[in-house]
Amino acid sequence: MYSTILTVLPLLLGAVVAHKEATTPEEKEVQRNLRNAAYHCAPAVADFTAARKRAFAQKALGQAGQPYLPNYNELFAQEALTGIDAPDGDFLSCAPIQDTHIENNTCVLTPEVTEGPYYHNVGHPIRQNIAEYQDGLLLLLDIGVIDVETCKPAPNVLVDIWLANATGHYSGHPIPAPHLVDEQPQVGGKRSGLLSAFPRTEPRETFLRGAWATDRNGVAQFTSIFPGYYTGRATHIHTKVFPEWTVHPENGTFTPGRLSHVGQWFFEDDINMSVDKMFPYTENPIRHTRGRTRNWRDSLNIFEDSHINGYNPVFKTHMLGGVINQGVIAYITMGVNMSASYDNWWKGGSDS
Repeated sequence: MYSTILTVLPLLLGAVVAHKEATTPEEKEVQRNLRNAAYHCAPAVADFTAARKRAFAQKALGQAGQPYLPNYNELFAQEALTGIDAPDGDFLSCAPIQDTHIENNTCVLTPEVTEGPYYHNVGHPIRQNIAEYQDGLLLLLDIGVIDVETCKPAPNVLVDIWLANATGHYSGHPIPAPHLVDEQPQVGGKRSGLLSAFPRTEPRETFLRGAWATDRNGVAQFTSIFPGYYTGRATHIHTKVFPEWTVHPENGTFTPGRLSHVGQWFFEDDINMSVDKMFPYTENPIRHTRGRTRNWRDSLNIFEDSHINGYNPVFKTHMLGGVINQGVIAYITMGVNMSASYDNWWKGGSDS
């Protein structure tokens, strides 16, 4: 039955657009079938994430009980995932249909939400270390991609991410437009707390932006800093997933091709509040005025929309050392319909 359902999905997905509620009978049927397929594969996704955690724990804890924090090259070596079968194996084969639910950090059939105004359609570097010289809490990202049409990892798809720095600014957008310097945040409504988007005035800045292809296990890993916050929005990280792209070797960037997913991820409020007490997050210009926006108050209902059908866009985090200021590793698993194709450009407004 599921093979029949999944065969027709690519033909129907053209009617589904990012951040749009299913309204027609066809759209509702696509959403229902994909949700059923996703729950069918929930045990596989849970196993996938658990194996990645075990691989990291073995590295971090070392031998004979001696704690050991691997360096960048060691952590991201292929051998770090020893024991996870390649995508053509049966490690992630779907379990028989059963009554189950998606737990922890798994996010299967991840909802499509707005990309916001700060995506750069040109010039995103292909790299794993996106921090550059930005100061902040070390954050290692372990991002798994599952193809919901096969219930297996999706190797060699490009995961593109971008996030704000410790004081709440995106690279290339440090200041508001001159005529909006004194603008006050929206009061009330879906856009409560938001300002107009800052224009791109520093085109050479690329910090906290980057893309990397998933490995044979369907995993892309990045080194970053924990993101800061800005008015109206909960702390978040943006992502796009491209099954097709063109590399520019002369400058290490890429041109996007077919886009299969647009999403945002979040962190638990408890860890957000802890990070707020660290330098340079304490220098956020709105810390003592407007303050941070909690997840449940996220403007434009983005946090809420990211939970459609019960899916969880919140990272599962673990400390890299004995205390939080030694860094954090964050796991998330996306379920993406790799046959989908969405428009790859934001059309205006102040979605963030």
